[in-house]
Amino acid sequence: MISRRQLLRTVSGLGALGSAGCFGRLGLLNAYAAPATGYKALVCVFLFGGNDSNNAVIPYDSARFNAYTSLRKNLALPMDAALTANVFQVSPREQYALHPSLAELVTLINQEHSLAVLANVGSLVQPTSRAQYMAHSAPTPENLFSHLDQQTEWQTSNSKGQASTGWAGRLADAVEQMNQPSPFPTVVSVAGNAVFGVGASTLPATVIPNRALGLQGFSKDPASQARYGALQMLLKLDTGAALVQNAQQIMDSGIADADTLGKAVTGAPALTVTFPASNIGQQLAQVAKIIQLRGSLAMNRQIFFASQGGYDTHTDQLNAQNLLFKDLSPAIKAFYDQLKDWGIADQVALFTESDFTRTLLPNSNGGTDHAWGGHHLIVSGALKLGQSMYGTFPAIAVGSGDDAGTEGRWIPTTSIDQYGATLATWFGVDPSKLGSIFPNIGSFTQKTLGFFG
Repeated sequence: MISRRQLLRTVSGLGALGSAGCFGRLGLLNAYAAPATGYKALVCVFLFGGNDSNNAVIPYDSARFNAYTSLRKNLALPMDAALTANVFQVSPREQYALHPSLAELVTLINQEHSLAVLANVGSLVQPTSRAQYMAHSAPTPENLFSHLDQQTEWQTSNSKGQASTGWAGRLADAVEQMNQPSPFPTVVSVAGNAVFGVGASTLPATVIPNRALGLQGFSKDPASQARYGALQMLLKLDTGAALVQNAQQIMDSGIADADTLGKAVTGAPALTVTFPASNIGQQLAQVAKIIQLRGSLAMNRQIFFASQGGYDTHTDQLNAQNLLFKDLSPAIKAFYDQLKDWGIADQVALFTESDFTRTLLPNSNGGTDHAWGGHHLIVSGALKLGQSMYGTFPAIAVGSGDDAGTEGRWIPTTSIDQYGATLATWFGVDPSKLGSIFPNIGSFTQKTLGFFG
């Protein structure tokens, strides 16, 4: 009988296609052309640690910018040429600027009209006012301001406790028939295992960028092939233990599928856009490579999970966020450019998530502390033209009706459920199934936000 330690060692040898990729056999992948119509993909970029969106999206009109400068103190970005170059117009009297290191993304707003900001979104059980929050008269998400809990709530849209499935996994369950007869999983993570893509029947594949696909440690020499054959025989043994038997079947399928996918990727045309060498750049390049195989995989719907860490900026925030955005911005722009080159920029929507934003007021260490609602980015050629801001931007004032205290912790005015439901509706889910995907959506009068054209 294979031991647990041996099983884990063998699973770790699956290389770029992780053990979560327990999908059925794909067969030969000979074609690279996409289906003629009907393809859509969602790409989540999770910013782990709690991105300070107060410095990502900055009000640029005089009164609010002055309030921002006064309250942010040493963390306030100056109104200089770099910030001015990143300004975008929301209305005749309302302007905003993206962080100077998000310069590549400003072209997507002002020229491509393919980027929108969703303001002040976060985990909510129901619409909640400052008065209700301060009086504890409305239910609030569990363990607010906790990294792990809020990361989980963003990925599951379950604000009342832990969940074993993610909202993307449940969405994949709901659209499963759209990918028939393809046995390839609807959800693929290029950032390790995540609950985001786990559904009741959906199990995501995990692909590690720049790692060889397939089981590693075997060569073509006879001795190595004999060991490989022995492993395959071992995986087919009837041990009588259901858990081990299931694990063996998963590993057997995973090895075969990883080998098949590896051959397909090897023969696929090269990407036409050069992606940054950064970790997030290579993650999005890997997503693009898999999207390129959508025709041969017979996929009409796909969901991807990528991530960037390092946003827990309790200290040295200006420098840390600047470096992170310098990696993030060109990576997203390269991904969009690749989609545009293929003519499918309106068939893919990239969006950001994060644990929470951070306090408007700085702390004493050149950083900020955990907060709540924050601003997020949606990138797609399918966005509604002429509107670049959705949701309600909070008042730049501490102790205001938007503040959960006195430090600028924004009470969300838009919920994760509404954010996700908008993406899911565009993706093609039956509106009657939204409640099974987003458990709190019934608490909100406006179910979707209308940022797609």
